[in-house]
Amino acid sequence: MLSIGIKYTIQLSVSSEHTAKTIQSGGLDVLATPTLIGLMEKCTWQSVSPFMENGYDTVGTEITMKHLSPTPIGGLVKCESELISVNGRELTFHITAYDNCSKIGEAIHKRFIIKTLSFQGKATEKLTQS
Repeated sequence: MLSIGIKYTIQLSVSSEHTAKTIQSGGLDVLATPTLIGLMEKCTWQSVSPFMENGYDTVGTEITMKHLSPTPIGGLVKCESELISVNGRELTFHITAYDNCSKIGEAIHKRFIIKTLSFQGKATEKLTQS
């Protein structure tokens, strides 16, 4: 049952593929902000995935995030999420990320429960429109 308070944690060992330099969001060999956002979304998605009925999933719709501190290649990032609101099909999460030394990020993220086939169908239909 989907309910407020669901918590989840995932980790990422930062490698060169996760850096701002590699994904071209900057020129440094540090964890890229888009990578951190992706990790945060993955954490929330995985937290509620076991509670989805067959044929349903969630999609991200909004994120307000602060990237507070850099993490170098070789650093370990731990991301923790908590479901803080369920409003119909809209889910709101609080997310915090830490590396070996300190808190590196925090966010509020919203996801929406969707019917997988109809959502994918709407997306695919865009290919036939000009």
